[in-house]
Amino acid sequence: MPRSIWNGAISFGLVTIPVTLHAAELTDDVTFHLLDRRNMAPVSQQRVNSVTGEEVPWEEVVKGYEYAQGSYVVVTEDDFRAADVEATQTIDILAAVKAEEISLLYYDKPYYLAPATKSARMAYALLHETLRASGYVGVATIVIRTRQHLAALLPVGDALVLDLLRWEYELRASDDLELPGGDLTELGVTDKELALAGQLVDALVAEWDPSQYHDTYRERLLGLIRQKVETGEVSAPPVAGGSEAPVVVDIMDLLKRSVKQAESRKRA
Repeated sequence: MPRSIWNGAISFGLVTIPVTLHAAELTDDVTFHLLDRRNMAPVSQQRVNSVTGEEVPWEEVVKGYEYAQGSYVVVTEDDFRAADVEATQTIDILAAVKAEEISLLYYDKPYYLAPATKSARMAYALLHETLRASGYVGVATIVIRTRQHLAALLPVGDALVLDLLRWEYELRASDDLELPGGDLTELGVTDKELALAGQLVDALVAEWDPSQYHDTYRERLLGLIRQKVETGEVSAPPVAGGSEAPVVVDIMDLLKRSVKQAESRKRA
């Protein structure tokens, strides 16, 4: 079992279920260092005063919040401690809501929960089955390290997953975007175009299999890096061919061709 990053308990009414929290995502980003091309030495980041141009020693660096353009208020460690939430070891379920009521925009970071003890297995399975059968998601709060999070507790396979949610203030509204709206007649969309678009979706229907999809950019970049390590040289990657987009778009023709293309791929 992978090492837990948090130990605590789920508070489900009067029921307490000891659990451990485990990362559900693997982060393997390609990272780079800044180098001086003249001698390949790493380049350090200096703390420079934007007015005097002089380097600022660490003991003179403070944290400031910009409350107006160019105006700051200094926030001290005492301020951070005063605002800090109590570091409880409990996942407090505050409400149960229908899964479809939570917009996908809110979901941020998944974690697996596992029963911490053998005696917790029955209560863990009971909560898992209750959520699965009801279609509800537990809305909870949890404190990880020093930050409080809103979270969704939901069953995925045999596991209970705690998915950290974004707070409402962390999401931007779409009101300022110039969106087309839902009046298709006003937009000039015909019934035939809508039917063809539906056929295209039907032709693309498939079972969800994440192994079929690949981060081709990352794979290609790592391949070029490996080639550089082995040979010190790298050839220019081939440029994918493609035709220029037509100036005048016939959406009916594009939809018909798309449906045929998707259906042929599906048969293959």
